[in-house]
Amino acid sequence: MNRDRALDLDRVTHGGSTADVIDFSANVNPRTPPGVEAVFRRALERSRSYPPEPPARFRQAAARAVDVQPAQVIPTPGGLAALRLTLALAVEAGDRALVPAPSFGEYAREVRLQGGRVRTRDPRAVLDADPGPFAVAVVCRPNNPTGWCPERDRLRSFAERCRAAGTLLVVDEAFLGYTDRPTLAGTPGTVVLRSLTKLYGLPGLRAGYAVATDDWRDALASARRPWNVGVPALAVGAHCLGQRTFVAQTRERVRAERARLADALDDRFDVRPSDAPFVLVEVPGSVDDLLANCRERGVVLRDARTFDGLDSHVRIAIRTPAENDRFLEAIHA
Repeated sequence: MNRDRALDLDRVTHGGSTADVIDFSANVNPRTPPGVEAVFRRALERSRSYPPEPPARFRQAAARAVDVQPAQVIPTPGGLAALRLTLALAVEAGDRALVPAPSFGEYAREVRLQGGRVRTRDPRAVLDADPGPFAVAVVCRPNNPTGWCPERDRLRSFAERCRAAGTLLVVDEAFLGYTDRPTLAGTPGTVVLRSLTKLYGLPGLRAGYAVATDDWRDALASARRPWNVGVPALAVGAHCLGQRTFVAQTRERVRAERARLADALDDRFDVRPSDAPFVLVEVPGSVDDLLANCRERGVVLRDARTFDGLDSHVRIAIRTPAENDRFLEAIHA
C-alpha cells in the first residue's frame, strides 16, 4: 500500500471518503439535500440566542414527515439520544428487555446501563415472542446488519400484544426512510426513534427525534432537557425533513444500486436480501483477507463478525454508482 493511501485510511471519517479511500463500513447517505449549506449559514446569527423552546418548526416538519401531531414529536440530538431517553424511563434495575440480535449493540448496552437484563432473539423471532415478561421490546426496522424489514401488519400485531401486556415497544426507524414502508409512529404504546444521520447524510449534525403518544409522550416530553438540540441542527433538520424529492431520488438510487451490487456479488458470496442501504454478505473464505485486500485498494468494509451470531460476514454500504464501481473493482481484483 502506498504511503498516501495509508495516511488517507487513517484520516477518512466514518462514512466519508477521500480521493483514494471510500468508507463502505458506515450506512450514511453520501449525498445531502440541496440547500443545506445555505440553511446552516443562516442559522449562525440565530445561534447567538438560545433555541426556541419548544422547537416548534422542527417538530412541525418532523410531524409532517411521519404524519403525526407536532406535540407527539420529542426532539433529541440524534437517534441514540432518543434511545437513551426512552430506555432511561422504561427500564429499571432488574427489568428484562427483549432485544434483536444480530443488531445494533447499543440496544443491549443502553438496557444494561439502566440495570436491566437483556434477552436476545433473532430479529424475526422477536415478533413471535410473548412480550409479557419484558418491560420493553426493541425492533430495528429495517434491521442492522441483516437488512430485514418486518411487514407493518405483523409489527402492528406485535405492538398490540405489547400494549396488552404493558410492555413498551421501541421501534428504531433509522433506515425506514430508505423504503416506502409506512411508519409505526403514532401507534399507542410504541415509541418510534428517528434521526437525520442515515437518510440525509448528516451524522455530525446530531439531530433526531422520538415519537410517542399518551403517557409515554408526556413522560418523554418532561424528561427531555430544554435546548437539547442546537439552532443549526434544528434549522437544517427542519429543512431536510421537507425534502421529499431528495428522499424519493435517494430511495430509487439505493434500490437500483443495491440490486446491481447483489447481482454482481452473487457468484462468489451469499448475499442476504435487504431493504436497507446496505447488504450483508457471507464470505466463503477468509474475512480478514477480504478486508485487507479491499483496504489495499482504498475500500473499507464493515467487519460484521462484531455482531452477535455472525462469524463469516461483512456488511457493505450502498453508495453512489461511481463509488460502487470502485468497490466492485476492489472486491473482484
